[in-house]
Amino acid sequence: MNLNLLVIGILLLIVSYLVGVLKQTWLLAGFNEKAIRDKARLGRVVGWGFFLPLGVIFIIHSFIAYPYDHFALTSLMVLLLLFVSLYINQKLFEK
Repeated sequence: MNLNLLVIGILLLIVSYLVGVLKQTWLLAGFNEKAIRDKARLGRVVGWGFFLPLGVIFIIHSFIAYPYDHFALTSLMVLLLLFVSLYINQKLFEK
């Protein structure tokens, strides 16, 4: 069992709750708040669509050890980030 991945997964679940449920979008860095149409929807998309699956993946991977697990985690994180950022750019930004 990898305790570091378990702690990171639990922290990601906490951030998912803060962003997805409590709409604490100030925790998200790197976007212009004035360009977002619906901040509540942004919180739901990022909280439930990015941080929650990522936290669950980290918790699952903390109990399972297999070869190249770091490559698999990195690939999953990049793919998840790519899909969520494309969705946000297409649906939530004002043009």
